Amino acid sequence: QVQLVESGGGLVQPGGSLRLSCAASGSIFSINAMGWFRQAPGKQRELVAVSTRGGTITYADPVKGRFTISRDNAKNTVYLQMNSLKPEDTAVYYCNADIIPLYSSSGFIGYWGQGTRVTVSS
Repeated sequence: QVQLVESGGGLVQPGGSLRLSCAASGSIFSINAMGWFRQAPGKQRELVAVSTRGGTITYADPVKGRFTISRDNAKNTVYLQMNSLKPEDTAVYYCNADIIPLYSSSGFIGYWGQGTRVTVSS
């Protein structure tokens, strides 16, 4: 079984910072893209940032210059450093990874974490 476990959410004041972590574990053969999505109340889930194994990084326009995604391939972990947080960043943040499980004949499968809540409020 493959699972993604996120941590690092919480309550922070506007202008503050948080660092999210997501570790993939289980029977994993290979991981390609790892990234973060978020879903605010009443809105659709949206891309925040994604990093491919080859190093290509994409950010959503609202977070450019404030958020930084990074990954430790040896630990199968992706991070999201969030600075200058705004109330509109309030959402549940989900980790996503494209993984080929061990002993699988399929290609990459998209896995999701359980989500971690980020609340930006004074």
